[in-house]
Amino acid sequence: MKFTCNTKELNTACNNVIRAVSAKVTIPTIEGILVECGSDTLSLTGYDFEFGINTTLNVDIEESGSIVINAKVLCDIIRKLEDEVVTVETNGNSVSIISGAAQYSITGIDANEYPELPSVNGGYPLELEQGLLYSMISQTVFAVADTESSKPVYTGLKFEIAPDELTLIGVDGYRLAIRKEKVDYKGDELTFIVPKKTIRELVKLMDVESEKPIAVSVGRRHIIFDVENYRIISRLLDGEFLDYKTAVPKAITTTVLINTNDAIKCIDRTLPVIENNQKNPIRCLFDADKMRVSTVSSVGRVVDYTHANTSGARVEIGFNSKFMLDALNAADTDEVRIELAGPVSPVKVMPIEGEGFLFLVLPMRLKNEN
Repeated sequence: MKFTCNTKELNTACNNVIRAVSAKVTIPTIEGILVECGSDTLSLTGYDFEFGINTTLNVDIEESGSIVINAKVLCDIIRKLEDEVVTVETNGNSVSIISGAAQYSITGIDANEYPELPSVNGGYPLELEQGLLYSMISQTVFAVADTESSKPVYTGLKFEIAPDELTLIGVDGYRLAIRKEKVDYKGDELTFIVPKKTIRELVKLMDVESEKPIAVSVGRRHIIFDVENYRIISRLLDGEFLDYKTAVPKAITTTVLINTNDAIKCIDRTLPVIENNQKNPIRCLFDADKMRVSTVSSVGRVVDYTHANTSGARVEIGFNSKFMLDALNAADTDEVRIELAGPVSPVKVMPIEGEGFLFLVLPMRLKNEN
């Protein structure tokens, strides 16, 4: 195998692909990047048995072939090169990397030892606009549970696809985020859950200004995202997901219309005296024309107000400040509608008009401030 290519382009590709290389599995082959030369393209692949990234580059190829090179070593070498062009050549399992005056000779691994990536044959095809999907993910992924969650299925973002409509749902047991959008899709209804890690890596490769859509292929156990010149392969999560439609309160006693930025700033000003979000909830009082926010801890006490248009019953309710801020920050409207059904019922955060997004935040029990 022998090829010559632009150093900067190879560096960018290596830095993206290495994110799929396992840092936990101590198998030399899986710690490497699969480098394959065809007739006129170079392919780089990283894969950890659950998640993979593949990309292709147009390079000058003198001899086709393939080899696995330790990902960290390869990326470190390419990143440090100063010449614009780099040549990589193999002789058996020996790899030569030459760029300007720099010459490296390292040992690779036979490509036949690299695991085969899963395929999605006969999967359901779907194309999504990059900017739209980016927006939908940004408004839901914050509510997806981290890996330490007690229910693994909640560590993924749920996709529900129906004719002409896409819904994304994130939940972690304390909050819920739902985002709906019209899309051009005429196929069968689909439901699947994509791991949070996959979603985060997908976002890093997206170009919201690009007119090229993301092609999605969904199989029974795996999903493939084709974005720009990258392909992401991921397993899907199995398990019983929250019946979120029944979790949303139907009866509402209080409705609050409030400027989104004003609400964020008001809550944000309580943070200096909060020691622990789980132990120091913020106390929100919605009454008439104001939202009163306060909290108390061993550090001190704070009280602040902002204007709000409240209709219905007066209500005082406690929140984890981070969870409420996450919901408000995810809103893409100047104003939001907050709906409550008393101090112990989940609060709904929605746009003033329409149902583009819905955020649900569980309240926290308040103690007597005295």
